[in-house]
Amino acid sequence: MTPLAHMDRAARVKVMIFDVDGILTDGSLTYGADGEITKTFNVLDGLGIQLLQKTGVITAIISARKSPIVLARARDLGINHVWQGHHDKRVAFAELLEQTGVTAEQCGYIGDDVIDLPLLTKVGFAVTVPTGHPEVQYRAHYVTKAGGGRGAVREVCDMVMRAQGTYEQALAPYFA
Repeated sequence: MTPLAHMDRAARVKVMIFDVDGILTDGSLTYGADGEITKTFNVLDGLGIQLLQKTGVITAIISARKSPIVLARARDLGINHVWQGHHDKRVAFAELLEQTGVTAEQCGYIGDDVIDLPLLTKVGFAVTVPTGHPEVQYRAHYVTKAGGGRGAVREVCDMVMRAQGTYEQALAPYFA
């Protein structure tokens, strides 16, 4: 796919959807002695999501795992559309489309494993990370340079804003 093709796809995104493990995080799960699971999120990714939201793009999370940590992170970032514990992500995706009134073609999705393929093959802008499963990389419109939990989400948010011509406006307050 030519570079222009993925930018054309990014330009049409009205809803950007994020997987969690391997995308918003590096995919590691840390278990404490009491069995508590912790995850680490990237601050650059978080600001990218907030900037993207300010340009009018809706953001969402669809994850197969269920974690109160994800809800806390979503709340911190102002992500109002969150589905967890959905191994068949198509159900959550259908609900998201109904709630937002957009088409699958107007959505972007970033995922990294075969469980993400049902959405990656439906959305207009399918993205994965360098460590994404080979089947996912093969079907993605774009593979990020940064890794999951290491700036991949920010890279995609910046790309969508650049493609839509809103990047400079989103960053303008920081140059004042």
